[in-house]
Amino acid sequence: MTALVGHLINGEMRTDAARTQDVFNPATGEASRQVALAGKATVEEAIASAQAAFPAWRNTPPLKRARIMFRFKELLEQNSDEICRMIGEEHGKIMHDAAGELQRGIENVEYACGAPELLKGEHSKNVGPDIDSWSEFQPLGVVAGITPFNFPAMVPLWMYPMALVCGNCFVLKPSERDPSSVLFIAQLMQEAGLPDGVLNVVNGDKEAVDTLLTDERIKAVSFVGSTPIAEYIYSTASAHGKRCQALGGAKNHAIIMPDADMDNAVNQLLGAAFGSSGERCMALSVAVAVGDQAADALVEKMQAAMQSLKVGAFSDSSNDFGPVITCAHRDKVNGYISSAVEQGAMLVVDGRNPEVAGYSGGFFVGGTLIDHVTPEMISYKEEIFGPVLQIVRVNTMQEAMDLIDAHEYGNGTCIFTRDGEAARYFSDNIQVGMVGINVPLPVPVAYHSFGGWKRSLFGDLHAYGPDAVRFYTKRKTITQRWPSAGVREGAQFAFPS
Repeated sequence: MTALVGHLINGEMRTDAARTQDVFNPATGEASRQVALAGKATVEEAIASAQAAFPAWRNTPPLKRARIMFRFKELLEQNSDEICRMIGEEHGKIMHDAAGELQRGIENVEYACGAPELLKGEHSKNVGPDIDSWSEFQPLGVVAGITPFNFPAMVPLWMYPMALVCGNCFVLKPSERDPSSVLFIAQLMQEAGLPDGVLNVVNGDKEAVDTLLTDERIKAVSFVGSTPIAEYIYSTASAHGKRCQALGGAKNHAIIMPDADMDNAVNQLLGAAFGSSGERCMALSVAVAVGDQAADALVEKMQAAMQSLKVGAFSDSSNDFGPVITCAHRDKVNGYISSAVEQGAMLVVDGRNPEVAGYSGGFFVGGTLIDHVTPEMISYKEEIFGPVLQIVRVNTMQEAMDLIDAHEYGNGTCIFTRDGEAARYFSDNIQVGMVGINVPLPVPVAYHSFGGWKRSLFGDLHAYGPDAVRFYTKRKTITQRWPSAGVREGAQFAFPS
């Protein structure tokens, strides 16, 4: 009998479901288990559980909340191999890549351990005669997170550790495509000492999402996924009076300057374009080469380096990357490759339909390199989300920057150069939220914040780091005065100053 992945509600595992969906091992193409899809009533039960737990949790001292996070971090490290195995079986990510994802998630837990410092607020004595004023950061209440398939461990850990240490209760709706690691990690949170109901996990589809977006008990929603869905999440949540941050898609460009260390650039591009099968919102999918000489050198070296790329199952750590998430997505990625060729691009390395010994049913796409891509092509305009690197040729750095600025997405970008002046001009003026200088994946560390510009982010605050404290709290400013005994002032009708 196929195992059923359920929900975590009020500290209890629940496997009851009127509807289920297959969960696939993308390396074999076979259904490995099923996931329960929560209906409206189940999601409402999770919300009610969080709401009931909120009064006691918000009054738990931040230091005690932080101690739970310290224990949680230790449990994540102790169970890392099991977590990575679950990610590999359902996502397809190679074990070393899954370990890197988990480590970045753990770093966010480490940052959340600083809650007593992060929530101290501000204090000013004697802002007026015998008058003191201070601010406090108070929790919002019950908040929700809706997370994608491509980082089942890391992205939830962007959200609920900080939300919880700020005093909120949380309802998480992870991707139904790879739910097992998410639920296992949530159980570790319970094992660390989190009270029942403070963190709830409901697996589901659009019905579950819409319940979270419209229920008045949910005060804020965090989302990571594609731009069309991010826009829907943001507009619906905002229309129902909720605070919302919705991180969307990307089309990340790297400028390759003529003076770049080309061997270093190629090595960096290999991992940035093909790691995780390109299923990253920070994947580097377009290299903009300045001048034909730089472009020709880049293509020649990339073509040679790609001959040694290995695509295969998660369990073999000698593989560089694994399959994409579904059969339908594999076909979609292959369709983008075909469309680029049909529209006049040059296919240098064709990754369609690779042969992977022992895994003929898997959803594999090999590393693909396409040259002479232009901005009019469909494959350039849209996010491919696969192991495909496209080369666009331009004549000047400014032309390259104009190309990047004109794109609807503004998530991440980088430049490869030895010229400090060019690098500084690029970082100062490019209209993108996360910028790398000879760093192809400029993902901020846990004590900064993550987020793009333009249609890569809907909302004012970025994910994790300092912005997470602001997102998951509301500021209250208190002004108090204790008049001296026997001293009374008459009524004042002018605005106080």
